[in-house]
Amino acid sequence: MEQMTIGVIGGSGLYEIEGLTDIAEVRLETPFGDPSDAYITGVLEGVKMVFLPRHGRGHRLLPSEVPYQANIYGMKMLGVQRIISVSAVGSMKEEIVPGHIVIPDQFFDRTQGKRASTFFGNGVVGHLTFADPVCADLSTILYEAAQRAGATVHSGGTYICIEGPNFSTRAESTIYRSWGVDVIGMTNIPEARLAREAEICYGTVALATDYDCWHDSHDDVSVEAIMEIIKQNVATAREIIKQSVRALGSAPHCACGEALKFAIMTDHALIPAQTRLDLELFIGKYLS
Repeated sequence: MEQMTIGVIGGSGLYEIEGLTDIAEVRLETPFGDPSDAYITGVLEGVKMVFLPRHGRGHRLLPSEVPYQANIYGMKMLGVQRIISVSAVGSMKEEIVPGHIVIPDQFFDRTQGKRASTFFGNGVVGHLTFADPVCADLSTILYEAAQRAGATVHSGGTYICIEGPNFSTRAESTIYRSWGVDVIGMTNIPEARLAREAEICYGTVALATDYDCWHDSHDDVSVEAIMEIIKQNVATAREIIKQSVRALGSAPHCACGEALKFAIMTDHALIPAQTRLDLELFIGKYLS
């Protein structure tokens, strides 16, 4: 049976994984710059793990400053086949109460073009299917793990990703709700897109911390309120990771690992040597 390597990208409040053994710190350089921080590798429940704090240790990077390309490239370099994204979000639905967990299955991109959202370019064009932006198999495992962890968890839903770092205006929040979105965050796009290009399964554990600013009977979102809920949610997130790892030890049966199979449009002979070298990790098997 193929040994899996599981990646965890931690958002606000989750900066480490408890229970790791054989811990090592790995600093990487990638063709797309330096990742957010050093990767922490280890073993959890007998499964190889790689952890990265999305905003850097000490929460130093704005959502638009996170080096998403480098982060995902580094995960690929370390042999990661599945990524669990842990992210704090605002709730856009009455029934998603702060403290609840959501496992989204869709994203709506409202970022402003400041973030590099693809590994392609520089002489090579690729088009991938992204209709279903998360790995359904991984998301099911995360949902079931959240149930076992005792969380109140919602399966599916749309995560709208805004640029940040400021929270929404009241008008924006109201309009987003009218679009039918379930949660609002600032980081899972382009992270999910890049994971798909890297042929890595991707799933999100979204930790609802607030009602944004749309809810008349609740205080508007504030950092103080978010941090209080995050303290409660982080313990649950760690237990979800622990529970999910037990079910992630074997090879996936999804199509994520072949996402690039028919994606490259450029004549292989015309791909510049440096671009080919930079992307060898992803596309090399399709160019031979």
